[in-house]
Amino acid sequence: MVPGWFTGGGDTDGGGPGAEDFRLLGTRCGTCGAVFFPRVDSFCRNPGCAGTELVEVPLSRRGTVWSYTDGRYRPPPPYVSDPEVPWQPYTLVAVELAAERMVVLGQAVPGVTVADLRVGMPVEVVPGVLGEDAETVWTTWWWRPVPQDDRRRA
Repeated sequence: MVPGWFTGGGDTDGGGPGAEDFRLLGTRCGTCGAVFFPRVDSFCRNPGCAGTELVEVPLSRRGTVWSYTDGRYRPPPPYVSDPEVPWQPYTLVAVELAAERMVVLGQAVPGVTVADLRVGMPVEVVPGVLGEDAETVWTTWWWRPVPQDDRRRA
């Protein structure tokens, strides 16, 4: 949805071909090492640091569910939504990325409800489509539970 917030993954159906290249992009401060998302390009957001040397870094693809809830109302703009289409609830997931020591909020892939999630469950980021019209596809990120088979291999 916002240019520069993610990269990779040409597929936007929640995990098909190309999803393994999809990454959220953050910023790492060269002075204190803090990592931020969404990314920043001007100054370190750590209040105890005056650093200005910021480097783009891909964030971890996998994390664990920190919290979750469902959205049962249509958010106001700038959220992209066709007011002519009946509102469909969605699931919001707060995911802890251990390596970056942060929590990133995002929607779950379509079809995943709060009944499918639990705190501590492994999830991975995949590309998704927030909305589209004749000229534009608004790509975003979704969190998808890691399949049981993939958990054993990791």
